[in-house]
Amino acid sequence: MKLNKAFLSSHPFILLFISILSVSISSIMIKFSNTPTSVAGMYRLFISVTILLPFVPWKMFRSLAMSKKDWSIVILAGIFLGLHFLFWMESLTYTSVASSMVILSLQPLFVMIGSYFLFKEQANRLTVFCLIAALLGSVLIAWGDIGISKEALIGDGLSLIGTLSVSAYLLAGQQVSRKMDSNVYSIFVFFIGGIIMLIYNLLNNYSFIEYDSSDWTYFLLLAIIPTLFGQCIFNLLLKSIGATTVSVGIIGEPVLAIILAYLLLGETISLFQFFGGMMTLFGMGMYFWSKSLKYKVQNID
Repeated sequence: MKLNKAFLSSHPFILLFISILSVSISSIMIKFSNTPTSVAGMYRLFISVTILLPFVPWKMFRSLAMSKKDWSIVILAGIFLGLHFLFWMESLTYTSVASSMVILSLQPLFVMIGSYFLFKEQANRLTVFCLIAALLGSVLIAWGDIGISKEALIGDGLSLIGTLSVSAYLLAGQQVSRKMDSNVYSIFVFFIGGIIMLIYNLLNNYSFIEYDSSDWTYFLLLAIIPTLFGQCIFNLLLKSIGATTVSVGIIGEPVLAIILAYLLLGETISLFQFFGGMMTLFGMGMYFWSKSLKYKVQNID
């Protein structure tokens, strides 16, 4: 996962699109698997760590200027990532993909608030307008699919906890991303997140080995596609474009998930989903247009 620095500095939004596309397929994969979501999430993270190990510049490890506070933040980030996967993946067993996604799309709001208090980052009117447009689009996408039932409410609650957790994870990552290699950071947080899910699985007496070959293929694909080409790139981009911009990009996940479901599963697209998707893409497009202009000006300077 070592990417050319020149490409990263010139095309961060292309990488962001690749990562969003990669994580978009995870909800479809999770929805159509019968394995416990916590077991799938655990193997997803541990397999990702195993794949990343050969690409880590361990010689640089000794030269890291990391304080005890910084390492505490890395540990917290790993815990929050584990909690995100635990609660969000589990929410999909109780509620629809669209219902879970619309709650997940609130994370830019949480990240923006956190960025204001932690990093003193202020949002201008255009940013707020773009965010509101994108969020309204997400609401429209899920409007026709949100079910009001006890199970749906449980799923929505789990998704909300997972959303708060991933928002905290992104903010923690922004705090330490400039002090360590992104692959090193990813290995630590993925491993810690996997430990969190391992503990949960042990407490629930879930099996660790009694799965079909198709299930192991599913675990591997979860590690490669949405984790290495999704979460890993998110971690890489935190250093250059920040947590708020990364989280706004993730709003596009429901739109891409619906398109993928249409192409791969033959699902229909409702009128609400179509107009909601267009509104979300408009809001995101305006946001990234303004950010890309600002980014180019900074690079020229």
